[in-house]
Amino acid sequence: MPTVFSALACFAVFCHICSGDNYILDDTIGLGRAFDGIGGLSGGGATSRLLVNYDEPYRSQILDYLFKPNFGASLQILKVEIGGDAQSTDGTEPSHMHYENDENYFRGYEWWLMGEAKRRNPNITLIGLPWAFPGWVGHGENWPFHFPDITVSYVVSWIIGAKQYHELDIDYVGVFITSFSSSYNYYGLERVRIIASDNLWEPITSFVLLDQELQEAVDVLGAHYPGTTILPEVLKTGKTLWSSEDYSTFNNDVGGGCWARIINQNYVNGSMTATIAWNLVSSYYQELPFGRDGLMTAQEPWSGNYVVESPIWITAHTTQFTQPGWRYLQTVGHLNHGGSYVALTDQKGNLTVVIETMSHDHSVCIRPPLLPYNVTFQRATFSLKGSFALINKLQVWNSKLDFKTKKPVFFQKQNPIKVSNGSFTLDLNVDEVYTVTTVTTGQKGSYPEPPPSAPFPKAYKDDFNVQTPSFSEAPNFADQTGVFEYFMNLTDPGPHVYTLQQVVTQRPVTWVADADQTISIIGDYNWQDVNVSCDVYMENEKGGGVFVAARVDKGGGSVRSTKGIFFWIFADGTYKVTSDLSGESILAEGLSPTRAHIWYTLSLSVKGNYASGELNGHALWTNVVVLKPKNGWAGIGTSAFELAQFDNFSVHP
Repeated sequence: MPTVFSALACFAVFCHICSGDNYILDDTIGLGRAFDGIGGLSGGGATSRLLVNYDEPYRSQILDYLFKPNFGASLQILKVEIGGDAQSTDGTEPSHMHYENDENYFRGYEWWLMGEAKRRNPNITLIGLPWAFPGWVGHGENWPFHFPDITVSYVVSWIIGAKQYHELDIDYVGVFITSFSSSYNYYGLERVRIIASDNLWEPITSFVLLDQELQEAVDVLGAHYPGTTILPEVLKTGKTLWSSEDYSTFNNDVGGGCWARIINQNYVNGSMTATIAWNLVSSYYQELPFGRDGLMTAQEPWSGNYVVESPIWITAHTTQFTQPGWRYLQTVGHLNHGGSYVALTDQKGNLTVVIETMSHDHSVCIRPPLLPYNVTFQRATFSLKGSFALINKLQVWNSKLDFKTKKPVFFQKQNPIKVSNGSFTLDLNVDEVYTVTTVTTGQKGSYPEPPPSAPFPKAYKDDFNVQTPSFSEAPNFADQTGVFEYFMNLTDPGPHVYTLQQVVTQRPVTWVADADQTISIIGDYNWQDVNVSCDVYMENEKGGGVFVAARVDKGGGSVRSTKGIFFWIFADGTYKVTSDLSGESILAEGLSPTRAHIWYTLSLSVKGNYASGELNGHALWTNVVVLKPKNGWAGIGTSAFELAQFDNFSVHP
């Protein structure tokens, strides 16, 4: 039986909930920092690889959900990788300068992606960041800054190429080293602003505080995965602060909760005025590292299927009702019973308030660790002061991440709320997002359901006969070390005029452990019994080697430890079969009539625990025992960083 004291306690709690907590929204005490936007990151690496292979109308629909104003995520920032020919998380992106005397500003897909984003939103902010560099930039060392003039010139050429060939004005560039910053003015790029170090708060903060020239050169201090916090010294710099890479979390509803929490709390806790999600869209094979860690999922161009995940609509709560240049109010903060709120204004009478009540377990990001906290139901009253005192009606948009009934609601427009006596009240349940705003243009865009999900085709072939390719990479191939590009072989009058060529001849400068071999993967990770065939052409007379592979089990940052079934031939007249990409676990080996500058057809057949290989239609080895891995992608590649060509690829059960 409850006691008198417990009954009184319950009554006190009830009265508190009824009365609620009051929060002031006031601009008379001054404004906070300028809002710079919410964005997505393509690259770091190859995270948009499969997007370009979607047929219309699905590709344009995906782009609309990402970039079209007042439709979906309505992103305000697009950050892309400046390709460096190196593995940078989920694949390699081609450099605009494979070699020192080589320039090509049509490789890859980031130029196209920036153009599509600009076409939908001409005001979108564009950022470039190099994750890696071609080997020549490092002069044989895995460090690009021993010769800073070369490194600066390399990045500057990318910025200039974006403008000269694609009419793209790059607004910011991220740099990892302090000596970069003051060099841009020499090239007449004063308008391109510097984000430093686009990695960690330190040591760049200390350098900026101690170096006046650097203080003047750096525009933004950007950190990756800051956990919504900054170091005390960071504020002393007086610089604009960004979370220049964040999120990186599986895009289910917990991922949506993570994104909702950090968008708000990056400013509330850390005064960060921009938050950029890695990654923009999960458009790479899901079994690669960090599968589905994007704002939405588009990983099946062969079927046309894509999924508009919860982070898209969480983003819309902020982006559809603000613009870069709006100002945060100083009156922002944490709610008394968990969660946070921010308020922004265009200083022309508009006000947007974004409220989140994400619980701990439903908003955990992949990094850093999240300390425990509690969120409970609460009634919150917001009092409008200053220039907002005359507002009498506000639009309301709501999302609820329902983990009990599994019936979440995303970006639902509710009835406008009347402002009475200068205030309005909301009942806030756990795991909700509210936008309360004077802006009336919000819209939940939609398209008809895309085609259903389907596995990669069981039978697939590509002859690479594309005279004017739209993109430099062949559809659905995902380079994991090296770069495989369309190539026109003018010296071959026969059937191999249009081929795929591996073009990286020097180990790149990279922070990820690239393999010593090159490899591009394709297909269904669940493939077990398959026949893989490809015409191959070695260009390296001394030590050249190529392979076809099945049951490839790894990629991304784990590519050095990739296992599978690899059938190699070499220019010295030998072959081998290995169970690893490194070529160390040998299952069979012997002599073969192979040398450089001749086309050969390699065929690898795998069934159950046995594999066989053919050279030009004749058995070279048979019934080699292969116990593991049991499944994986198909692949092609080379034994080192060397030129080699591939043609007439096919795979079938």
